Amino acid sequence: MRFRSTRSENLAVDSPQALLAGLAPDGGLYVPEAVPRLDPELLSTPGLPYGDLAARVIGPWFDELPGARLGAAIEAALRRFDDPRVAPLVRAGELNILELFHGPTLAFKDLALTLFGALLTMAREAAGLADELLVVVATSGDTGSAALAGLEGVPGVRVVVLFPAEGISRVQRLQMTTCAAPNALVLGIDGNFDDAQRTAKALMTDPGLGLRLAARGLRTCSANSINVGRLVPQIAYYVHAYAGLVAKGLVGAGQDLDLAVPSGNFGNVLAARYAKAMGLPLGRFIVATNRNRVLADFLESGIYDRNRPFHVTSSPSMDILVSSNLERLLFEATGRDAARVAGLMGDLAERGHYELSPKEREAFGDFVGGSADETEAAATIKNVFEETGYLLDPHTATAVAVLAKLGRSGPSLVTATASPFKFAFTVAEAIGLRTDGGEGREDEFATLGRLAERANLPLPPQLEGLESRQVRHERVVAPRAVGAAIEAWVGGAR
Repeated sequence: MRFRSTRSENLAVDSPQALLAGLAPDGGLYVPEAVPRLDPELLSTPGLPYGDLAARVIGPWFDELPGARLGAAIEAALRRFDDPRVAPLVRAGELNILELFHGPTLAFKDLALTLFGALLTMAREAAGLADELLVVVATSGDTGSAALAGLEGVPGVRVVVLFPAEGISRVQRLQMTTCAAPNALVLGIDGNFDDAQRTAKALMTDPGLGLRLAARGLRTCSANSINVGRLVPQIAYYVHAYAGLVAKGLVGAGQDLDLAVPSGNFGNVLAARYAKAMGLPLGRFIVATNRNRVLADFLESGIYDRNRPFHVTSSPSMDILVSSNLERLLFEATGRDAARVAGLMGDLAERGHYELSPKEREAFGDFVGGSADETEAAATIKNVFEETGYLLDPHTATAVAVLAKLGRSGPSLVTATASPFKFAFTVAEAIGLRTDGGEGREDEFATLGRLAERANLPLPPQLEGLESRQVRHERVVAPRAVGAAIEAWVGGAR
């Protein structure tokens, strides 16, 4: 299996190198030279355990890693989930919902990041790499905590998490800032997610910083979905979901299934597109956005324009104006024209926008975008709860609202990307619970308990005691100061 950069005709690497680099040296993203085909048996074997299925989906992408060790690593990762089904399918009225939030940090990122440390370890061994990895993570709220949980204690790996200092929930913040792992540094960024992501990419392509880190036996890597090691494991849960819906009689064998996916950085829905390329019968990809509707506008017009106001919303993981993973699909849309992709990305960096040709837009024919604001998401949370008793988080509610607006053309599936308990204030207020405690807004953790009682759900054990853990990472820095902060942390300040 070989991967090549979206921005260079000649830059191709094997899977261990793609995993260890994350981002290509030219700033592009690694894409497969050829997409592996899906084993049809995976869709015709009812009740295949998630771990077995995932190993057979993921393995062909990383065929230079030992298959037996990969399978064992997947099983070890899945033991960290609070539901033996891992990614259960649930029915809420007429909605089919894929719950992706049963991992250690209650968000879909866990499905990949619990495995990511093992992938890096195997890739280091396959490449004969002696250097340690400095994994740099930009997060809009969920990726950071999932990376910290997944990489804690992994030998030869240090992790730096950059998160926007404002605009995330208290639960999200504490999941990161209370991390006690000695191999972790967590920094608040004086800015939004786009600032954090831009900073992370700049760090990984800064030759001066790279040389100084190399002198200390370190090289940079990414745990964001720009890394194929983050993206590929997510393909497995779409295959698992389709097989489960067929087994339940909710989708006919071979029938196209529409997906409604809350979208920010485009990685989750891109994993679904790769599943389709592997042979999974999928129909429309419904890309659901909040008020930061840059993706919805792009899919409607063919013009990507980040020159617009940035909105801090109740669905912070979608508060993004530059969706990195879209570049991988642009590569396919341009006929794998690396020079064209490099030009488009240059236009985005320099002018803040680019436009596709009519022919290039045809590659997005199975994508449709839509948006729902906070009021619509809250109304969806309320309506679904009152009608079915099912509790949505604000990101998943956005996808449900957009699906309702666009209508269904056949069987559909909504991906539930986070636990509603990660956004207690928003969800509680949507279903009519007061959060002011009578004298100003109450503590978020008091709301958590009342929300669990109202919904007749147990409070996730992953959150027990979180509010009383010691905050160990309080520093907030400007984006330009991140490099110096990292060098000081690793002992290489200049």
